Amino acid sequence: MNEHENTRPDEQEPVVDTGSVDRPEEGSSENPEVEVLYADEQADAEPEVDLAAELTALKEKLAATEKSLAEADMRAQAEIQNVRRRVERDVSNAHKFALDKFSADILAVADSLERALTSLPTDVEALKPAIEGTELTLKVLLDVFGKYKIEQLDPKGEAFDPQQHEAMTMVPMPGAEPNSVIDVLEKGYSLNGRLIRPARVVVAKGDA
Repeated sequence: MNEHENTRPDEQEPVVDTGSVDRPEEGSSENPEVEVLYADEQADAEPEVDLAAELTALKEKLAATEKSLAEADMRAQAEIQNVRRRVERDVSNAHKFALDKFSADILAVADSLERALTSLPTDVEALKPAIEGTELTLKVLLDVFGKYKIEQLDPKGEAFDPQQHEAMTMVPMPGAEPNSVIDVLEKGYSLNGRLIRPARVVVAKGDA
């Protein structure tokens, strides 16, 4: 008896009804691993977009920072130049006007010599040596003034200048230009062009 003949009807292999087996819906993937990989690729692609935007923003910030630094550097250079010019001007003024106070004090010597000359009578023979000595001393002093840029202001006959002259009085003077200096009571002086003492003068009064 062979093997097939010994098989009983109830031991036969079951028949599978393929029509009753659930099939995957149309459009769905039969392989779940593919879906996972696709989802991972989408997740990886999204950060790339964010990185590009962030890189662009960083570049813009860097450009703005570089511009601000360049402007700040220009302002700093301009300020350095201004400070340098101020320092140079201050040093120059210090050199020019270092004798300012000394000059103002030494003017009294010149004033005394000039007053002595105006008070000494020129017609007295015995006083001529004194007059000549005083004149020589005054000349030497004025030469020293010139060496140190101290200039004498003697504005007689000039128009009155309130920046250079101090009017002590005003008197009517026929034939003189109104507001002109008709007499100098005390000469003025300047040091390197800067007034250290105004000339004290008498000014002609205009017609009322």
